[in-house]
Amino acid sequence: MAGERKYISAEELKQHDKPGDLWISIQGKVYNVTDWAKVHPGGDIPLLNLAGQDVTDAFIAYHPGTAWQYLDKFFTGYYLKDFKVSEVSKDFRKLANEFSKLGLFEKKGHGILYTCSIIGFLFMVCIYGVLCVDSFWVHLGCAALLGFLWIQSSYLGHDSGHYQIMSSPGFNKLAQMLIGNCITGISIAWWKWTHNAHHIACNSLDYDPDLQHIPVFAVSSSLFDSINSVFYGRILKFDSVARFFVSYQHWTYYPVMCVARINLFLQTLLLLFSGRNIPDRALNIMGICVFWTWYPLLVSCLPNWGERVMFVIVSMAVTSIQHIQFTLNHFSANVYVGPPCGNDWFEKQTSGTIDISCSAWMDWFHGGLQFQLEHHLFPRLPRCHLRSISPVVKDLCKKHNLPYRSLSFWEANVSTIRTLRTAALQARDLTNPVPKNLVWEAANIHG
Repeated sequence: MAGERKYISAEELKQHDKPGDLWISIQGKVYNVTDWAKVHPGGDIPLLNLAGQDVTDAFIAYHPGTAWQYLDKFFTGYYLKDFKVSEVSKDFRKLANEFSKLGLFEKKGHGILYTCSIIGFLFMVCIYGVLCVDSFWVHLGCAALLGFLWIQSSYLGHDSGHYQIMSSPGFNKLAQMLIGNCITGISIAWWKWTHNAHHIACNSLDYDPDLQHIPVFAVSSSLFDSINSVFYGRILKFDSVARFFVSYQHWTYYPVMCVARINLFLQTLLLLFSGRNIPDRALNIMGICVFWTWYPLLVSCLPNWGERVMFVIVSMAVTSIQHIQFTLNHFSANVYVGPPCGNDWFEKQTSGTIDISCSAWMDWFHGGLQFQLEHHLFPRLPRCHLRSISPVVKDLCKKHNLPYRSLSFWEANVSTIRTLRTAALQARDLTNPVPKNLVWEAANIHG
């Protein structure tokens, strides 16, 4: 019969979840995104992780309304049989629609302009202090300012990666290269690659790269089983070296955070010079070259090697504030093993995130990431609106009996150290490399 709909079951859809055969469902309509994965602006990782299932909530969270018009060219002609929407998903979609009608996704405020002005001012102060002042303490102060400048630049780069902070896509990309690659030395391509995977698979031990820090850190005893990192495509081997470092991770946490930026530099270089398909690879490499030109030159202008070493150490140590911020939001939250599931988007985000409570006048310090749950639920929402929507999100969590955790900066640090210490004590038990028993593991599943 002409016009009769064709249906496939959820089980049949699950069969299309491999590279070279990627199908997804959005609002019950089935799409073949196999070829699109190669050029998807968000990278292929989100599509690979969510393939074979309904991804409506993730699609709504990540895409503007204009994206819907492009779906038809991927339509397979099939609809998902027995397609149902949970009550929490209905409320989430209703909320996203209300925010869209209010224009919140387009209203970015003046925070971007202020941050850009601060970054430019601090950069000029650093250069002036190093080149025109002979004081050792001024030089160290400039190093600290440079570290703070990197923090604010990273927040701005984070904003530009999630939504357009400039007037056009071209200018937005230019801003990303300048504030990311050129100023901080961290490639926006690397950030997109890892960060999109983190959002999609929030706190999955084998899918979320932000929890895969073996041999240095392990937030859960599940990592002692040498699980496979789907993101990196290798085994996260928990050997004697990893056991040693993890056994003392609650002591090494803060020292490691002080030099964590070195790892980001290394990860950037490894990606850009890898065999992966990297969008704008040449442009990203050029931006990195700009950073590795001006930064060593600035350091070389200091009068002696002692000051040069101290300048580098201080500038990187200051950025530990941001690295700590990143880990506080997730290290002590709930974790799980396995792929993300598209139909429990809201639940997974609430389970794997922790907000940092602070006064409104401190919002600039946290760059919007203190409202981690709000950001994960609505990643395209400019940070200036996160505080205003927080009560609404909290009420929605309460309505569906889902966790909404908001800790002070101090409490979040205590919770993170407690999580690391718990895993460290388990790792020290050389005779029992796996969790002590299933009851213990069930009671401490948060990590």
